[in-house]
Amino acid sequence: MQRKCALITGGARNIGAAFARKFAREGYDIAIIDRADAPDELKNEIESSGVKCFTVKGDVSSFSESESLISAVKAEFGRIDVLINNAGVNRDNLLLRMSEAEFDTVISVNLKGAFNMVRHVCGVMLKQKSGAIVNISSVVGLIGNAGQANYSASKAGIIGLTKSAAKELGSRGITVNAIAPGFIETDMTAVLSDEIKSKYIESIPLKKFGSAPEVADAGYFLATSPYITGHVLNVDGGMAM
Repeated sequence: MQRKCALITGGARNIGAAFARKFAREGYDIAIIDRADAPDELKNEIESSGVKCFTVKGDVSSFSESESLISAVKAEFGRIDVLINNAGVNRDNLLLRMSEAEFDTVISVNLKGAFNMVRHVCGVMLKQKSGAIVNISSVVGLIGNAGQANYSASKAGIIGLTKSAAKELGSRGITVNAIAPGFIETDMTAVLSDEIKSKYIESIPLKKFGSAPEVADAGYFLATSPYITGHVLNVDGGMAM
């Protein structure tokens, strides 16, 4: 029996790598797309689960390159059952100081990149008459955050993209959902000072940051739930209540 395939963008580290590990443990072949090379130890760890791991460097912000990336994964595995749109960047700055390049870069990778991948994976999933897409938004896409107008806008846009795609694709057996993580222990939050971390923790009812595997567990739940679509699941310790 042919194994299912999970494609993770931004899958080389942090939350993306956690998704790759989770789906591998559940028996999925794994495709990782990232601007950086996926570490050999990650690929070896995935393949130790008895599945295949295909890694490719690419830029999801490019419409044409995204199409080529989807085609490469389809050629490798013959199918794409799950797309995790995780690739993202931040260029934080106060609104009055934010440059056009800082805004455009974040929108291009985070929002347009998600659109590009959804747009091009549709053809594969429509032919299969099945598939699941999980877009990684953020709690700041729901509540905003000072110094992150670009990032918040991109993540809010992902929520709109998710709900629209869910309505278009649901009749063809394709679910589309989103996760809105709060503060998660990643390279992005590791650079924050202890003072800033303490301030954020005070705003979280559970009084701690989340972990990448906790986000991946939530994503796996959405990807394998056949009667949930158009939903945004907060993984934020209660921050956005």
